[in-house]
Amino acid sequence: MDRATLDAYDHAAAGFAQDWHDQPPPTDLHDIVTRFFITGGVTADIGCGAGREVAWLDANGFPARGYDASAGLIAEARRRYPRLAFDRAELPQLAAIAPNSFDNVLCETVIMHLPRADIAPAVRRLIDIVRPGGVLCLSWRVTLDRDQRDASGRLYAAFAADEVRGELGSSRVLLDHEVISASSGKTIHRLVVEKGG
Repeated sequence: MDRATLDAYDHAAAGFAQDWHDQPPPTDLHDIVTRFFITGGVTADIGCGAGREVAWLDANGFPARGYDASAGLIAEARRRYPRLAFDRAELPQLAAIAPNSFDNVLCETVIMHLPRADIAPAVRRLIDIVRPGGVLCLSWRVTLDRDQRDASGRLYAAFAADEVRGELGSSRVLLDHEVISASSGKTIHRLVVEKGG
């Protein structure tokens, strides 16, 4: 994870958590998850932030555990959703997670916060933690031309979708599109893939 981005999340975790809570629900994401994820399958939300989607997943038939690199955001998630499970894990390593651990993996608008050199290994590691036949839903905020930082110092790396597609191995693409997020109003690229055996 980019250090300045992680510092921004750690130092203003409560504010980010409230901002995400106040955004409209990501109904587009919920529709995709309902369509493609394995119902009842053990699910990970990588980059779970303050836990909003972990709570939705868990309440809608996808028993979920949240992971985030930010200790501040994990604390917010645990405070808001004390009955759910949250742990620290940082891309690209995800050191605490064994290969083939989850039926479903969600990584929603996270990888653009990584330095470009870490994006390819992060995508490979995300596929690694999915069980054969399981599903990965991966998205990122689209940034054109060059890397940018917002007023908080968060990195938004500029990279082509082909750089992600090239790391998916034998996975079968179920969905590949660029849309305006129903929650944030930002342009995102979303890929849903099924891991090959």
